[in-house]
Amino acid sequence: MMTMALIVFLGSVGNFEQVDRETLIAEVQHVLDVQVADWNRRDLDGFCRGYWNSPKLTFQSGGTKTVGWEAMKKRYKARYQSEGKEMGTLAFEKVEVEPLGPESALARGRWELTMSDGTKVGGLFTVVVRKFPQGWKIIHDHTSSDEK
Repeated sequence: MMTMALIVFLGSVGNFEQVDRETLIAEVQHVLDVQVADWNRRDLDGFCRGYWNSPKLTFQSGGTKTVGWEAMKKRYKARYQSEGKEMGTLAFEKVEVEPLGPESALARGRWELTMSDGTKVGGLFTVVVRKFPQGWKIIHDHTSSDEK
């Protein structure tokens, strides 16, 4: 039984070597680019489509773990679309995409929001992205904010 598992594993490693790494990186980068464009159009629903719509999605930020797509979306709405809040203009910088296999990748970088009064807030993010039949989706997001 162990030998069969090893053969399956080694077979998947061989398949990954055949995958065009540049295409995988470009596809994951595209997901992040679409999220930025959606955010900057104030389209939170579009932004959230970049995430895996599952109760197993995890989002960690500010010492809090949020589990599930609905809870993650509710968190974003409360922080950026509730009364007195604004979304600002989003930018992702210094993004690095590291393929983990033919259907998964890690992406990390900096996020920055420029608010209407010119103030900027930002921090670091790391996301785990997985390929599904409907495309690449973020399955885990860990975002931190710069110290004030």
